[in-house]
Amino acid sequence: TVKSSDSNLKIDTSRNSAQVAPQRMMMTLLPGEEKQVVMEVFEPGRGPLDLYILMDFSNSMSDDLDNLKRMGDELAQLVGTLSDDYTIGFGKFVDKVIEPQTDMRPSKLAQPWPNSEPPFSFQHVITLTSNINTFRQILQKEKISGNLDAPEGGFDAILQAAVCQVRIGWRKDSTHLLVFSTESAFHYEADGVNVLAGVLNRNDEACHLNPTGSYTHATQQDYPSVPTLVRILMKHNIIPIFAITNHSLSYYEKLVHYFPIAELGVLTDDSSNILHIIKTAFESIRSKISIQTENRPKAINTQIFSAAGGGADLKIQPGQIVSLHNSTLTEFNDKHVCSQPESDRKGVLRVKPTTFSSAFEIDTTVLCETCDCEKNPIVKAARCNGNGNLVCGTCSCYDKWMGPFCNCSSQVQSDAGCIGPGMKEPCSGRGDCVCGTCICHNPSQYDGPFCQYDKSQCQRYGGFLCNDRGRCFLGRCACESGWTGDACECPLSNVTCLDNKGTLCNGRGVCKCGRCECEYSGLGLGATCEPNFQAQLGMCESKKSCVQCQAWKTGEMKGDKCKDCPFKVVMVDELKDNKVIETCEYRDEEDDCTYYYTVDFPPNPTDKEHEVQVLKKKDCPPGGFLWLIPLIMFLMLLLGLLLLCCWKYCACCKVPTHNRRMVGFKEDHYMLRQSLLTSDHLDTPLVRTGPPKSTDVVRWKVRDNVHRPPSHPQNQIQPNPKEIIDFPLSLRLNRQFSDELSRPETRDAQGLRQEVEDNLNDVFKRIPGAHFVQKTRFRTQRNAGKRQNNTIVDTVLSAPRSSYNDIASLTDKQVQVGNFSNLRVVPGYYTVATDRGATGAVELQEGVESVDVRVPLFIKDEDDPKKQLLVEAIDVPVGIAKIGKRFVNITVIKENAKSIFTFLQPSYTFSRQDGVANIPINREIVEDGRTQVTYSSRDLTAKDRKDYVSVDGDLTYAPGETQKMVQVKLLQPSETDTLLDKQPKQFVLDLSNPRQGAKLGRYPRTTINITDKPGKQHFSLYQLHRAPLMSSPSGRLQPPTNIEASPVGPKNIRLNWKPQTGARGYKVKYWIYGDPEADAQVVDVKNPQAELTNLYPYCDYEMRVCAYNAQGDGGYSDIVQCQTLEDVPSEPGRLAFNVIGPTVTQLSWAEPAEPNGVITEYEVVYTPINEDSKPIGPSKKVKIDNPKKRMLLIENLQPSQTYCYKVRASNKVGWGPYRDATINLATQPHRPMSIPIIPDIPIVDAEAGEEYDSYLMYSNEVLRSPTASGRPSVSDLTEEQLINGKWDQKFLFPGGSGSLTRNISTSSTSYSLSPRPGVGNQTMETTTTYISGKGKYSDLCLKIPDLQMLSVPVDSRLTRGVPETPSRLVFSALGPTALKVSWQEPHCENPVLGYCVLYQLLNGGETKRVDITNPAQNSVVVQDLLPNQSYLFKVKAQSQEGWGPEREGVITIESTVDPKSPLSPVPGSSFTLSTPSAPGPLVFTALSPETLQLSWDKPRKPNGEILGYVVTCEQLHGGGDIRSFQVSGNAATSLTVSDLSENVPYKFKVQAQTTQGFGPEREGIITIESQDGGTNTQNSPREVFNLPTQTSTHTSHTMFSEPFVTSGTYGHRTTETTRSITQQ
Repeated sequence: TVKSSDSNLKIDTSRNSAQVAPQRMMMTLLPGEEKQVVMEVFEPGRGPLDLYILMDFSNSMSDDLDNLKRMGDELAQLVGTLSDDYTIGFGKFVDKVIEPQTDMRPSKLAQPWPNSEPPFSFQHVITLTSNINTFRQILQKEKISGNLDAPEGGFDAILQAAVCQVRIGWRKDSTHLLVFSTESAFHYEADGVNVLAGVLNRNDEACHLNPTGSYTHATQQDYPSVPTLVRILMKHNIIPIFAITNHSLSYYEKLVHYFPIAELGVLTDDSSNILHIIKTAFESIRSKISIQTENRPKAINTQIFSAAGGGADLKIQPGQIVSLHNSTLTEFNDKHVCSQPESDRKGVLRVKPTTFSSAFEIDTTVLCETCDCEKNPIVKAARCNGNGNLVCGTCSCYDKWMGPFCNCSSQVQSDAGCIGPGMKEPCSGRGDCVCGTCICHNPSQYDGPFCQYDKSQCQRYGGFLCNDRGRCFLGRCACESGWTGDACECPLSNVTCLDNKGTLCNGRGVCKCGRCECEYSGLGLGATCEPNFQAQLGMCESKKSCVQCQAWKTGEMKGDKCKDCPFKVVMVDELKDNKVIETCEYRDEEDDCTYYYTVDFPPNPTDKEHEVQVLKKKDCPPGGFLWLIPLIMFLMLLLGLLLLCCWKYCACCKVPTHNRRMVGFKEDHYMLRQSLLTSDHLDTPLVRTGPPKSTDVVRWKVRDNVHRPPSHPQNQIQPNPKEIIDFPLSLRLNRQFSDELSRPETRDAQGLRQEVEDNLNDVFKRIPGAHFVQKTRFRTQRNAGKRQNNTIVDTVLSAPRSSYNDIASLTDKQVQVGNFSNLRVVPGYYTVATDRGATGAVELQEGVESVDVRVPLFIKDEDDPKKQLLVEAIDVPVGIAKIGKRFVNITVIKENAKSIFTFLQPSYTFSRQDGVANIPINREIVEDGRTQVTYSSRDLTAKDRKDYVSVDGDLTYAPGETQKMVQVKLLQPSETDTLLDKQPKQFVLDLSNPRQGAKLGRYPRTTINITDKPGKQHFSLYQLHRAPLMSSPSGRLQPPTNIEASPVGPKNIRLNWKPQTGARGYKVKYWIYGDPEADAQVVDVKNPQAELTNLYPYCDYEMRVCAYNAQGDGGYSDIVQCQTLEDVPSEPGRLAFNVIGPTVTQLSWAEPAEPNGVITEYEVVYTPINEDSKPIGPSKKVKIDNPKKRMLLIENLQPSQTYCYKVRASNKVGWGPYRDATINLATQPHRPMSIPIIPDIPIVDAEAGEEYDSYLMYSNEVLRSPTASGRPSVSDLTEEQLINGKWDQKFLFPGGSGSLTRNISTSSTSYSLSPRPGVGNQTMETTTTYISGKGKYSDLCLKIPDLQMLSVPVDSRLTRGVPETPSRLVFSALGPTALKVSWQEPHCENPVLGYCVLYQLLNGGETKRVDITNPAQNSVVVQDLLPNQSYLFKVKAQSQEGWGPEREGVITIESTVDPKSPLSPVPGSSFTLSTPSAPGPLVFTALSPETLQLSWDKPRKPNGEILGYVVTCEQLHGGGDIRSFQVSGNAATSLTVSDLSENVPYKFKVQAQTTQGFGPEREGIITIESQDGGTNTQNSPREVFNLPTQTSTHTSHTMFSEPFVTSGTYGHRTTETTRSITQQ
């Protein structure tokens, strides 16, 4: 039931406030029931506005405060333009007055900076007021303050400004805006800084302002978390506007996405543009208002629609009507809705626009009362065939029975009732047969009793299915009310047939299908049988001459010409009334009399001419006035002469003016047919009028698919801003073009290409995520005046989609200055394009009247049949011309393919002895004509110029031509290759770029297999058209043909081929793609078909078939490829917990060992349980739709409560099994971090409502985490690792319970290996912990996940004399872009001759090589690396016998602080900026098992003369004495430390000293490992597992910003590396 409250008020538009109607309603729903209510929304155009400015008062914002004081009047004027009823308030913040955030020395507490106030956390200064004078006067008295660390306590200030509603002065019915202005990052809950000061209490979300407006609980409770701020601001309808400088913009770019509605503006260094930010943000907020639901019970679903169409994201208009659609779930959390707690079934639902304070409240209840008939079911009722109970007249079937009468077994099914007449497959192959009834796979596309109807194949009208006025049902259009016809094209109403007078078809026709069929078909009539307007205009004039000659024997057609008139006039005494088409009157020149006639429809509908009636009597003027006519004519002639003289005089005396110069497009519209296009662009002329005496530069842009409305499905798909796409670029070089440059293989072209790419790469490397440019070509520009001989370079830059504006801006800037690094370009011309739009500039030089704009056409497969591009001339930055014709439209019409190109087979096999491989390319002709296609080869295991000679080019097919041959030269192998390289040789041949209306067909790629055996395959045009021989003269059978392979399940593939005469049977050989054919399995069958079973799901297989007879096996066929179907994934890998606090944990997991497809999402369920593992509270589900985000941060868990966590994965087949783990956070050590970054993982609030799960919070990177465990807690512990049911702390944290260490964070990732036959799946999960120090590179750390994978035991013995793998890798960060790589000499029986170091970006890119010929050199310095990018390094050694295996390592130099910004002091250090900064990175060199050498760089900012250094050394986990060393002098930057213990981690600290005191410490942790201390060395035997099994390797690393050593051995329990191998 739905019941509205009696107290509801209607919307009063005279009130200047936001309103909704109704305000209150009660609703009860049955399980599964749906109901709809209507809500009205009113937003005034200039409603009340509350603006509260919250400003950072640290010392660096002093100039910002001065500017704000000067802009008081401008601020009031701005707010006055936004609202007629406004208030303004002001607050200020710095940070908690406690170490390490604030310098606690008394002098600094009194005045941290000259002319400053004492430090404070948050101070409310001005309550929201409309008195701008009071606001300005109080603001003038404010002074700046200060603190120590760079992040500020702004979150405390935001929360207090939100919850202290009365003190701040927020009004109930106004729009609430909070402007947050700062240039620093922010502290947030559990970021670790408060732990150092002992502030551990969570924020209580209450108001704590004293009478003076100061925040009183800053030192008593933690900062609020990000989810808390989101929830509090939503609760109080406050919209944040973040005004942030560039220095900290990246933090807030992540933060702003967490709020449902918020804005971010880039603040100048002095805040001079803050007013512009406020205005722009307010306008943006008004355009983003949407309607949302709050406090929704979990059993209720809601949907919001506009009465005019569209969802909840709509622009609110005054009086907007929206429809609220409520429905109840049948079950959730795997339980029926009525078995859920009452709190999940009942509650007050609030519906409100995002900026409104008023809301529509619905008291909702799910009715779960039991009917009387449900209490007395008939057990095993006869109506239910004894297989179910009869409940309220409906059968409730027992297990294994189904159907309305429980008469169908779920175990025994028949397809008999699911095959219709003329059908071969049950349910037309589109559904499953259940109990004799078809259940269609996709009911939204297929329907009918046998799923035989496709809902997309009903008749269309105007391109729309069922005219968009109905739906497709059982193969026919079921029309909406008011419409009929086969395609719902006919309205039942006659409104479209009414003429201007309201009559039906003007009384001269009938209305059929909404259109008039007129009686007078031979006449020019309109849509409603009214006379055509154009024809009516000349109707009198066209009949004038014939009327004169027939009625009065006068006029130009009198005499014999009158016989040619097509109609006869009718002379009447009186004309008809005005119910005629036209009434005409003209003057007869011969007697000066006026005559009248009418034109009307003919009385006989078959006549083709109108009826003309002429009035017999003329109207003639009196004769007494005829003498006036000559006089009047004379006077008019005299007046004309006077006017002519005046015009001549003015023309002679007129001062000449300059003609105006205009530029614009020559044409308005272009219509192009895609099949006739010969290129991917269109040269569009831009013309200039006026004197072309100087240069004009015109900037232009083009947008694709402008014809699509906002509701178009393609426009609903938001592109991924991180997606790497191609950006085609064009520039004009300051170099003359030559024919040599048009040929890419020439020396000139190669040299210029290298020069262009090097300089462009040097410029574009400042674009984050940009790759090297590629596909560089050269050409000229037509119609370019003096520049037409300049070289135009076209190239492609790959970068994230979101960087388009940065690339365009950077290109425009460099073109204006005339160079890209050392590459000189000519200003005035460039193009930057994406796959959706482009921008650029062209130049019209002196004397040039026209130039072509090269417009890309963005031809894509998903284009609509008729798409439109819009080209716009934006402005003229150089020159005086004005833009005339600004726009030009380009329409591209896509037609069906006229030709289809394809290879005949997916693979071919040729013998090297043939010398040439002939590969046919077939053309299927749909519409004959000339066409072209491009082909090119690419290496696989076969290499160009070693095994074959690569080819590429274009093939042109004449009309009627269906086939051409591509010849590839095959090369003979060298003697060394013949002996050593036994790998099968393959390369591929690709087809691309079909032109003149052609498309690519079934096989656009074919694989060429090269064999050393003669006589494999020979192709010629003659052989391809004749029937193949079944056997050779010797009786040996030929390979089978027409082999078709198709998957029939996740583990089955079915093959069919053409039977061969004389064959006794067939052999099918199959193996996994990529494995050698020698490992194939063979199946023997007697019929020309086979089904392969027990395969791996979602795996590529290759197959070959041969026939055999009495003479033996025949030849094997070519390789056929097929992929098995997907299956549900296995359970995820191990669960790991990083404990942040007693109520906060980070859960991470590995990818399933058997994905069996593409993982699409994960689901996390966590439930509080008791000691018996029984649930004691509701379970919460969180779905993570980004499969790369395998982490979840869970907040607000119950303290000291044990939880059961379950994770499962899903692909398109369905959900896999759960992986579960149980943990109590109170038993785990925890350590928050102190780096001010937003967590790069999803965040959920365990105490929040259901709506909280609907928006998971992400940042850009997945591998960084806001946690700080020494080791992750692992769910799959053995019995030895559990002691009395509790966690063994030494297992979780080697070396003890885990002491606190500064700046620690952990992240996880995993790598999955492809399945192999008989091996099972292998997964390696890597957990990396970062430890970053402070100093020369403030936030510089090395991330080194070890990518060495565990594999099945293989014969790892090397050739005698070949070096083994280098045993250790050492990485030392020398700066944000420089790295030192060191290694230890490997074991080798022969002398080592040298080394090779290979490195490249982990995500791909150019591989760079460093060769070291000196065997004594075991390190190299690598420069010009990209900061915050992961690199893969490989090191191998060489002897006379050859190269040894590689040692791999992955390294990332992380730097989160701008190198140009001043370094921030380390939190917790009692020093000022006048003391020296921290020393540079620490470098450790082991001299012996007990001695090492420590060295460091001088501080980046000494701030005076360095007097010396203090070095302290202590064991990391306690024990032993703390040793201290004094190093005197400025030059000494190293120290040798002896008497150390092996395999014990030590912590070293180094401080620099000046006359002002000691600076911050540089920390480093190092362990001198024993070379023989491991329990399982690299060369020791490995355990052989029973196959197939699942093998998993779990690796945990602790990373340092200082150099450290990775061991490369298994089983070491050291601080640096820990590995364990487990069998599952």
